[in-house]
Amino acid sequence: MEPKQSKDPLHGITLKEIVEKLEAHYGFDTLGELIAIKCFRENPSVQSSLTFLRKTDWARKKVEALYLRTGFERGS
Repeated sequence: MEPKQSKDPLHGITLKEIVEKLEAHYGFDTLGELIAIKCFRENPSVQSSLTFLRKTDWARKKVEALYLRTGFERGS
């Protein structure tokens, strides 16, 4: 039997990878405009963003959705 492939487009991608790619692509200023959360607007860093996003499900979902809309899951 062959192993089942995950249909989750984020399978195998860490939250850290997501935040780092989005920050490199948009910068924290634009991320703060696209997703109005304090960790992107006030004294932003990858580490502070990860700390907040790991505790805050609704914010993590918005970040993941932006990542998918940006097209990184297709190998960008």
